[in-house]
Amino acid sequence: MIRVHNTLTRSKETFEPVSPGKVGIYLCGPTVYKPSHIGHMVGPVIFDCVKRYLTYSGYDVTWVVNITDVDDKLIVESNRRGIPMAAVADEMTADYMSNLEAMGIDTVDHFPKATENIDAIIRFTSDLVDRGYAYASEGDVYFEVAKAKDYGKLSGRTLESMLGEGGDAAERKRSAADFALWKSAKPGEPSWPSPWGRGRPGWHIECSVMSERILGKTFDVHGGGLDLVFPHHENEIAQSESRHGAPMAKYWMHNGLMQASDEVGKVGGRQTRPSEGDQAAQEAGKIAKSKGASPFRDMLRQFPPETIRFFLLSTHYRRPIDFSEERIRQVGTGLEAFYRFFKRYERIAGESFYALPAAATRSEGEFDPGDDPFLKAVAEHRARFLESMDDDFNTGGGTGVLFDLVRRLNKFADDEKLEEKPGPRAKVDMLRRGASTLRELAATLGLFRKPVDEVASGDELVGRLLDLLVEIRADLRKAKNFAAADKIRNALADMGVTLEDRPGGTDWSLG
Repeated sequence: MIRVHNTLTRSKETFEPVSPGKVGIYLCGPTVYKPSHIGHMVGPVIFDCVKRYLTYSGYDVTWVVNITDVDDKLIVESNRRGIPMAAVADEMTADYMSNLEAMGIDTVDHFPKATENIDAIIRFTSDLVDRGYAYASEGDVYFEVAKAKDYGKLSGRTLESMLGEGGDAAERKRSAADFALWKSAKPGEPSWPSPWGRGRPGWHIECSVMSERILGKTFDVHGGGLDLVFPHHENEIAQSESRHGAPMAKYWMHNGLMQASDEVGKVGGRQTRPSEGDQAAQEAGKIAKSKGASPFRDMLRQFPPETIRFFLLSTHYRRPIDFSEERIRQVGTGLEAFYRFFKRYERIAGESFYALPAAATRSEGEFDPGDDPFLKAVAEHRARFLESMDDDFNTGGGTGVLFDLVRRLNKFADDEKLEEKPGPRAKVDMLRRGASTLRELAATLGLFRKPVDEVASGDELVGRLLDLLVEIRADLRKAKNFAAADKIRNALADMGVTLEDRPGGTDWSLG
């Protein structure tokens, strides 16, 4: 039984889709005006795992991620660069898609763009005006917040505490809290014809329109960063539920924000670290384009995508993620335990770990361990992993179980001396059963899908030189020149290279 924390009810609830067996997920995507940074990968990585796990659990899942390709920020960037807004949007959308591909996020079903839905946005806005929830004012159209039932129910804010746009816009509103559905165009700005004159959509209306068009009036999961609870998601609810008279989404899931380590917790001295669900504290330290976050493509030159992905999944999705390059390096060091086992498994079983069949569903992965202590331990690890993921997609707990499982697999190989040729076939088959379970569980997190490069920097020459040093050291040991062999080992250790001697040879790893 899967349970999900619902921001709307502020509680953990049993997951029961609107339509049995089918799940619709909408995740707010980027405003494509500058290159993506690591913060833009948090939501996609998390919800890629959510879709994978729900699919593994037997659901038919449709996942939508929107692209905001018309916005004030895009217009500013277009003017700064002296190129059309559409050119900026196309360039940055391509950058975003490239980063998703690198991170193995390939389960998104639809990437709707705001500019492809203008007619639907105008119809939606006109309907809100006709129903009395919105009003036109000097070419703009505003949603009248006071007319919305239960406005503030997602964020917990009262109407009196909310502020709307300032400046000239405030003069055209009935209330400061009212927000724009349609904005009149200034001379030279991108615009589309509408009943209220030429203009462009407001930010919030885009998601209401695109989610309804693809997933329906009421769908299952609406996701996004904690910083979107207010005003964006609050306003989506007001628009959609006022028009349709039905809940917009059954479950609202919000991930914690990426925090720069030197910014974490600096919120008026109230705490040393922002906590789960603390929007103000997390936003204060959030990594963002406006704070000069470096392009994600630069990070991919430093670290393998799988290391970054594992880093993002090592914390429960609702908690803030404390970012530093040192922490990513530490994760990379930890991952070497898995990569060493994959090499060991290939030596023992004569086949690649990555060629092992992985069960596609929970039922396929079940097996009877009988009375064997090792297989019973594997089954227990599998049960613990599923328990963690069933509990609000706790990937942090799940990755911890994967480490426990690989340690158990190594212990079995050691105890049974499986690297001594030839290993007993029955014992090798048992190890294969355990390795298949590891591959099955990791696949739900999008991990260990294909071999990774030995060297994070991609420097093939470094890898070849290390292989040569390992070979020379082996020759020295055969010649009983142990002093020289130890000198190589110690020197490499000082450089951060670990050598692991096994019956079938020597492995090296960085970190």
